[in-house]
Amino acid sequence: MFSQKVIDSLSKSSWIRAMFEEGENLRKIYGPDKVYDFSIGNPEMEPPLAVRESIKKISLSDEPGQHRYMSNAGYQDVREKVAQYINRENGVSLTAQHIVMTCGAAGGLNVVLKALLNPGEEVIVLSPYFVEYLYYIDNHGGVPVVVPTDSETFQPDIEAIERNITNRTKAIIINTPNNPTGVVYNETILKNISELLESKEKEFGTSIYVISDEPYAKIIYDGVKVPSILKIFKNSIVVNSFSKSHALPGERIGYIAVSSTMDNCGTLVNALVFCNRTLGFVNAPALFQKVIAETLNAAVDIDAYKKRRDLLYNHLISLGFSCIKPEGGFYLFPKAFVDDDVEFKNHALKHNILIVPGQGFGWKGHFRLSYCIDIKVIENSLPAWEALVREFK
Repeated sequence: MFSQKVIDSLSKSSWIRAMFEEGENLRKIYGPDKVYDFSIGNPEMEPPLAVRESIKKISLSDEPGQHRYMSNAGYQDVREKVAQYINRENGVSLTAQHIVMTCGAAGGLNVVLKALLNPGEEVIVLSPYFVEYLYYIDNHGGVPVVVPTDSETFQPDIEAIERNITNRTKAIIINTPNNPTGVVYNETILKNISELLESKEKEFGTSIYVISDEPYAKIIYDGVKVPSILKIFKNSIVVNSFSKSHALPGERIGYIAVSSTMDNCGTLVNALVFCNRTLGFVNAPALFQKVIAETLNAAVDIDAYKKRRDLLYNHLISLGFSCIKPEGGFYLFPKAFVDDDVEFKNHALKHNILIVPGQGFGWKGHFRLSYCIDIKVIENSLPAWEALVREFK
């Protein structure tokens, strides 16, 4: 009656959404002030003032044609401004012809994978990973190949990547700052990966594309810098959104940027534009393309996220948790007190703490916490964390 493949996937679908729904139920029972929901990366902060003012101005404008179709790649002037912004930030040379505006990063990733993949071709995914990557790859006939990062640092493991590259490898997805760990991948390691990919391309006579998923690239702490994927990798494709940097996750606005150094990059961009249309996105939202063009330099209050990070991280460390301090994004990925992270999730639920088991990110024995929430929720949760830890000591 329905797609059996989809039905089978439901039981393995996102732990993030499952815990978010659980939180909705608990809030109805106990009240929102007694439920500590760390499940979903849904920014509590409002968009920057410049973004809100731009939304008002553009939506109230009498300029004709603002809600009509445009090129499937997006408005030409918006793409030019995005290209100029990327050039300033990365020291590269892109033009509007290298940019495709998309319905968020999720839409952009599906467009890229549709344009790249032939049936059965492989895409390397570094774990821990954002779980939807596996489904996006499967959507377009690809085969995900999960490669663990270093178990201590969560940095990419060059030898593990090399062992998993075959003549069927079409791409590798990089996500830095990483969801769920908050780790920023080391520039030297990324350059070593670039050399490895070039070597393997020569060995197999193929092209291997680096797809960089970068929604957290502007949420960085402690002076850390995110290496430029466009500068490091010849065959690189950056997919970004303004969901996190501008606190606009519900507006579904983002872009794809294709490296100008890539062979046949014009053909790929044409394929991306075609897939943007035929996958049903048609084009990125018209109004928010205009908003973004006016507010590219706007950003949420990083210090507010840092305050939340430090409050939660320091408290968990004081209670005996082991956790890498995030360099970016707004997640913690501590080690659970038991090997079974689902069992640990159930213990946390007894204290109305909602966490996401690490196996939902391809990494058992850990759990993810999203701290892009009201700081009062974090403060109110601290005694509950203490009660939870007492169960294991």
